[in-house]
Amino acid sequence: MINGKHVAVVMPAYNAEKTLDVTVGELPDLVDIRILVDDHSSDQTVDVAHRLGLHVFQHDRNYGYGRNQQTCYREALAAGADVVIMLHPDYQYTPLLITAMASMVAYDVYDVVLGSRIIGGRALLGGMPVYKYIANRLLTAFENLFLGVKLSEYHTGYRAFSRKVLTELPLLENSDDFVFDNQMLAQCVHFGFRIGEVSCPTKYFEEASSINFRRSVKYGFGVLATTLQFALQRMGLVHLPRFSDKGRKLEAGGETYYAARTGTVRSV
Repeated sequence: MINGKHVAVVMPAYNAEKTLDVTVGELPDLVDIRILVDDHSSDQTVDVAHRLGLHVFQHDRNYGYGRNQQTCYREALAAGADVVIMLHPDYQYTPLLITAMASMVAYDVYDVVLGSRIIGGRALLGGMPVYKYIANRLLTAFENLFLGVKLSEYHTGYRAFSRKVLTELPLLENSDDFVFDNQMLAQCVHFGFRIGEVSCPTKYFEEASSINFRRSVKYGFGVLATTLQFALQRMGLVHLPRFSDKGRKLEAGGETYYAARTGTVRSV
């Protein structure tokens, strides 16, 4: 707990058995709620998570990274979280920054805090592939231009959110795939939430999850599409549910709608 606010860490997992132990081992004591959502892994991720004492939820099939996040956030809100940090359980991002990121939200400095791999200038030294670094910089410049903000990167998977952000954004209008991350940040900008960044070293190694070149290209085109949709929405040329306060939110429709949306989710 920080400043009277309950802190949750949520981990969207898929085949994370080899790195989950070390990731959880570095979570700070101030974390009140520890949730892992397994997207139908084929390894022993669920067994490891259970052994580590996490709150575990398991999809009945592989729905995708975006859908996994929806479950993560909804379960964190249901557990009473005021600040929610998404941390990948593959140990690519250090859990040691959770205290700083959560504090910035808990003390109402920012509504959203991103762990940026770019600010410190060591992304390539940390093993980020050159093509991903170049794509990151080009896509970020494109987004800053059209979204009207200035972030060092939009593509980090290390993020902290206030409860208000997670309940007010129409997250159910977003993709089930990796572009969910980008769509969510575009929504944060559209709805006027304050976004801050901290420098975060990152590690690329064999056990760390990373999408391949083909899926990276698909993600890149999704980012371009999201950015242009944002711009068209702002100009009044389109009216998309993703950027509407009437869009479907995590709690919209109650339990029955949610179960239909996410498939069977069971506690282990």
